[in-house]
Amino acid sequence: MLFNSLEYFIFLPIMFLLYWFVLGKGLRLQNVLVLVGSYFFYGLWDWRFLFLIIASTVVDYFVGIMIHRNEGDRPKQKLWLWVSIIFNISLLGFFKYYNFFVDSFIDLFEVMGYSIKSTWTLKIILPVGISFYTFQTMSYSMDIYYKRIKPCHDFLSFATFVAFFPQLVAGPIERASNLLHQITNKRTFNYDQIVSGLKLILWGLFKKLVIADGIAPIVDDIFLNHETYPASTLILGVTLFSFQVYGDFSGYSDIAIGTAKLFGVELMSNFKFPNFSRNVAEYWQRWHISLSTWFRHYVYIPLGGSRVSQGRAIRNICIIFLVSGFWHGANWTFIFWGGFHALAYIPVFLMGRNTIYKDNVVGENSLFPSLTELGQLVLTFGIVTFSRIFFRSESLTDSFNFIRRIFSDFSYAPYEHPNGYRMLDYFILLAVFVLYEYRIRRDERNPFQFKSKAVRFLAYTLVIFTMLLFYDSGFDRSFIYFQF
Repeated sequence: MLFNSLEYFIFLPIMFLLYWFVLGKGLRLQNVLVLVGSYFFYGLWDWRFLFLIIASTVVDYFVGIMIHRNEGDRPKQKLWLWVSIIFNISLLGFFKYYNFFVDSFIDLFEVMGYSIKSTWTLKIILPVGISFYTFQTMSYSMDIYYKRIKPCHDFLSFATFVAFFPQLVAGPIERASNLLHQITNKRTFNYDQIVSGLKLILWGLFKKLVIADGIAPIVDDIFLNHETYPASTLILGVTLFSFQVYGDFSGYSDIAIGTAKLFGVELMSNFKFPNFSRNVAEYWQRWHISLSTWFRHYVYIPLGGSRVSQGRAIRNICIIFLVSGFWHGANWTFIFWGGFHALAYIPVFLMGRNTIYKDNVVGENSLFPSLTELGQLVLTFGIVTFSRIFFRSESLTDSFNFIRRIFSDFSYAPYEHPNGYRMLDYFILLAVFVLYEYRIRRDERNPFQFKSKAVRFLAYTLVIFTMLLFYDSGFDRSFIYFQF
């Protein structure tokens, strides 16, 4: 079930009304409703994969209890932790990476001069959201192992934590320390929280339907036919893809966070206006925050983080980015994408500038960014956008052909929209979008920051009108990160 589908806008009000006005203050009944609704929400994609979520839930529920029960016996605790890690990584390894490893193995032998017939690959369907909920359950077991939390003995609450439908399919990847206690404790109807949630849902839909889906046909056309377009068009295509993937994924996160608010739950922020980052390190503090902090807490720090020798710290950075790239998909393009970001991050780290922007935003004390900040924004956006050639291309061959044409074909030709629309309209739309996001850059949870009710009403009207104007019923409206 898609957030931007008619089915969801029937499902969500029914869940909301049952949750607050039928079940009332019954916490256990509310959790039963949310769990059943979450399984229904996920099962509409493919009910057969529900057993994977249930299996991961059961394993980590008992692992958490056993780790805590063996407190004082570190070897046994470590053994149970490895049960969680091996089980969840095995699920990912089989459903997401099995064919990748088989094909890479065959390609390696062909390079060595041996021809192997590919009879080992399987027709495996990638379960939606598997990369997200397996990481969420693993982090629960690791948090108990590191004594950050105590285990949950209520299976219903734990299952609800794992399958909570707003963030089940594409995050944010929640920690038990933030979400689980909200599931186990009484939740109260809060009018302001619900209004805030509705605003985020509206803004998320705008970013998805207007920004991401509006420019998707252009991006698809340019990447599919990159061999026939000049450098100017290719640069346009990858630049628009930067806006597409941001609008698509941050739009999903806004809808997820907003939906959770309707049920009295606060999810962590996943995006904090990454397009206004002044270096690559700040970008990763603002982009897909739940994943980057997951790798920091559960991989980077256990490896020693930056509190080791400079050489080992650089090694740790490379590991994090390569693993992050591999997490995104079973394709060498994602590994190259991760490696590219490692190379871009290391100079920032060596200069000691990887945390200097952690607690402030661009133009902190002024209306506009300084010339220095503006240059930093353009440079960082350019680096990130260039890396997305690898992220978007189907293969490394396509990636390098795309780059080769950028640097070899310097001719210019005005691009024509594949559906015949005026490109000027899209440029104006994106310019207004960027300027508006710069205005609200201090608070990612309040997209309509107007004191006047009349102005807010006008903003809601314009957003809804624009969504209706750009809506294309014939377009595939699934979210990009569903494939991860």
